[in-house]
Amino acid sequence: MTDAALTLYGYWRSSAAYRVRIALHLKGLAFASVPVHLLRDGGEQRAPAHAARNPQRLVPVLRHGERILTQSLAIIEYLDEVFPSSPLLPTDPVARHRARALAQLVACDIHPLGNLRVLQFLEHEWDIDAAGRTRWIERWVSDGLAAFERLLGEAPEAGRFCVGDAPGLADCALVPQLYNARRFGVELAQYPRILAIEAACLAMPAFADARPEVQPDAA
Repeated sequence: MTDAALTLYGYWRSSAAYRVRIALHLKGLAFASVPVHLLRDGGEQRAPAHAARNPQRLVPVLRHGERILTQSLAIIEYLDEVFPSSPLLPTDPVARHRARALAQLVACDIHPLGNLRVLQFLEHEWDIDAAGRTRWIERWVSDGLAAFERLLGEAPEAGRFCVGDAPGLADCALVPQLYNARRFGVELAQYPRILAIEAACLAMPAFADARPEVQPDAA
């Protein structure tokens, strides 16, 4: 299946889709982008066509030939296994664990609490205003990034990126979360290690080309 075309269904501002775009660019893989607007017409992710791709009605979805793949971190690891050049995970088991743990800190513990469907629930079901939703996001993002910063400081060996001197899975997760944090005004100056890694990432074309504002469906 390695020669089959890759198609990414996503939304320009989705941090989960952003992760996968970074990974595809880091691995030098050509792909087609199909936008799924998360707000238009009540959310195109809820339409039958997208629900047939992903019963969770979420983005991203990656099509590889006839295969449909969901969940951003699982997609990235699939790409690493099927397209082994430019690996996104270290070969050392301890370093691989560290990369996965950092990525999951973002994808499993920070990101879900600020996800669009959670914010919509807070607004429509619990009548929490915009200021309250922003405080909610600030609390959970700040807690998560503080832990991420501490874990970086406890690394057995320093590197320019999250794990060593090459970008990988954890960096794919971190950079989109920082974009999201800034959208909601989260103060980031207290995380110098994180910001240094972000700067190193954004200096690379793979990260620059994946940025939300340069995507064809950016509003």
